[in-house]
Amino acid sequence: MKSFITYLFISFLLLSILYSCSIIKYIPEDEHLYTGATVSIEKDTLIKNEKLLKEELESVLLPQPNSKFLGMYLGLYYYYKNQKNQPGFINRWLYKKFGEKPIYESDVEPFEVERILVNRLENRGFFYSTAISDVIETEHKASVDYTVKVPKPYTMASYQLDNLPVPIYKDIQASVKSTKFKADMRFDLANLKLERERINTNLKKKGYYNFNENFLIFEADTNQYRNKKFNLFLKLKKAVPQRGKVPYKLSQINIYPNYSVETDSTDNPSERFNDKNFIQKELFFKPKYLDPFVTLEENQYYNALNSKNTARRLSTIGAYKFVNIKYKEIDSLLTDSLGVLEANIYLSPLNKRAIRAELQAVTKSNNFAGPALSITFSNRNVFNGGETLNISAKVGYETQVASGNNAGLSSTELGLKGELIFPRVIFPFKINTDFFKYNIPKTKTSLSADYLNRSKLYTLLSGTALFGYAWDANRYITHQINPISINYTNLSNTTKAFEDILDDNPFLRRSFEQQFISGLTYSFTYNGMVDAQKTHQFYLNSTLDVAGNSIGLFGKETTPNTPKTFLGLEYAQFAKADVDVRYHFNFGKEQVVATRLFAGYGLAYGNSDVIPFVKQYFSAGPYSVRAFRIRSLGPGTYNGDTNDDGTFFDQTGNIRLEANVEYRFPIFNYIKGAVFADAGNIWNSKENVSLPGGKFSSDFLSELGMGAGFGVRVDVQGFVIRFDLAAPFHDPALPKGQRFNFDVGSPILNFAIGYPF
Repeated sequence: MKSFITYLFISFLLLSILYSCSIIKYIPEDEHLYTGATVSIEKDTLIKNEKLLKEELESVLLPQPNSKFLGMYLGLYYYYKNQKNQPGFINRWLYKKFGEKPIYESDVEPFEVERILVNRLENRGFFYSTAISDVIETEHKASVDYTVKVPKPYTMASYQLDNLPVPIYKDIQASVKSTKFKADMRFDLANLKLERERINTNLKKKGYYNFNENFLIFEADTNQYRNKKFNLFLKLKKAVPQRGKVPYKLSQINIYPNYSVETDSTDNPSERFNDKNFIQKELFFKPKYLDPFVTLEENQYYNALNSKNTARRLSTIGAYKFVNIKYKEIDSLLTDSLGVLEANIYLSPLNKRAIRAELQAVTKSNNFAGPALSITFSNRNVFNGGETLNISAKVGYETQVASGNNAGLSSTELGLKGELIFPRVIFPFKINTDFFKYNIPKTKTSLSADYLNRSKLYTLLSGTALFGYAWDANRYITHQINPISINYTNLSNTTKAFEDILDDNPFLRRSFEQQFISGLTYSFTYNGMVDAQKTHQFYLNSTLDVAGNSIGLFGKETTPNTPKTFLGLEYAQFAKADVDVRYHFNFGKEQVVATRLFAGYGLAYGNSDVIPFVKQYFSAGPYSVRAFRIRSLGPGTYNGDTNDDGTFFDQTGNIRLEANVEYRFPIFNYIKGAVFADAGNIWNSKENVSLPGGKFSSDFLSELGMGAGFGVRVDVQGFVIRFDLAAPFHDPALPKGQRFNFDVGSPILNFAIGYPF
């Protein structure tokens, strides 16, 4: 192994030398290849956040030198190869994708960079700074060293308002009182800009419709001090128009629920409701249902935040393509201290009906593959209250290939679902919607039926009914609660082979016998991934699933010491909770280190000895531990290879732990790459003699399945096709002492849509 590493190192060294030599021969005789610049700080005093200051100075060291990969100028190399008379197809393609034009010493303007460095320092309060440059040349290359001399910065002695007119004086004064500016704060142009933006935002909340942050100007007075102190004054520019100095009130609010740019909707009849005018030719949207989404009120001061909230709330209804709020100034009512606005809300509907069809080619790591077709019909604004009716149907067929004796094992799936969504709270009692300031909850109801036929095994018929609510508490947090969640399953047409498996595994049989599930589900989601530009991104999803408590009040025990029934059906009682935490670290250009941690636990009690099969956990697959075939990992140290049916349906548990880490990087254009490592497993909290080694214990860390691999993803505007190739390096099904073995000879290829986490 050591000799192999040595060989690789020597090979890489030789390759680097060859690339360097091939680059040098192309450099013109009168030129030097520019290799970059450095900046050094000579200071008279301690600089707060010196590291950040140096990073800012380094960001203006232009031009940027040619990029290097592992010490090699690959982009430059492809450029030079393309300059030949007949570069060839491959060289042209490599240049187009990776090539870079050379940056020479002649492209560098040190004196201009010196000027920019001094300007940046003065913007940060270091007045009378100086910068000098030193060009360092070798035979073929050149670099520049910049040295900046930084004196003691100017610091603020006081912050106060200059002469301002009424009524804007009192409102700006209120904003200044909450400033973050403190005495002895260093002069900083960026902070001054942020302060202007903050004051402008506050004024926009108080009615100043025509105000602009550029109306404000700061003046620093250093004449009263000799120790680099200054007084900071905030004032209005001289040319600020009167309209920008007065607040505005809303005189009336006009809403156009069925607006079209192709027809004049403004002349339609008007209906007055809750101090708002609803203008529509015929009833399209009932005013009483549309009104709660509008947070604007007559005689209310203009508030940019209220306007934004109204637009956002209206866009969540699901019936509108465009939401446009325009304000019209009423000149006749303008005074020296107050302006008047008319608010017009134009709502352009989506098409009333729509059909969406999706054709999928499904392939799984357990060798199941086949097509699937889903069709969804949508009918919007069904009852003139923004309601949406979705009816979807799905048909899928999978067959198991390349599995020896199991080749031809197939699965047929049929599904039908009806969903009705109300953009409001449907509840027996009146709910105060003021609690939902960010968004009004949606009431979701659905009925679905699914048919699954596994050849040579069984047929499963299931039905689901849901009634619940979903809403956004803010930009990041989403709640979803289903107080009514009913699921019914019926296992039939079982083969002798499957019955033998159930006889050998009583826990598995019990999980199929619990046909009726009635309970409550709740989900909390914090999604910090919406801030795509942030370096640190967090995501948290927590789900609670409780079944059988309320229905247990009506359950009957027909036979002593047997499970209770409801309407003649045995019902399940359990509680299940899990949490999914993700963290992304973004650095460089499209480079991400993505991590994930998942933990889940289910507890059966009362009427149940085991959690129903459809509620149990499984591990492995393209969204889990990718080095193992889907559903083939665990529970615990159980060796699923003893199954010869290739389905792994009995490898489930009520405890699940998983951890994932992945480094994502761009390759070119829409092609992205990744290297990753996964770890995880499932367990049972009770001993199951049919699954030896499956009980959770204190030694669970040594029972984790681990694997690593690399992937290629095609990412086109958020639509991702993913190929991940992974191999296990720790298999808990093997005996102790043999579990660590990087089995690169038996990799698993995962094909999936979307990123794994």
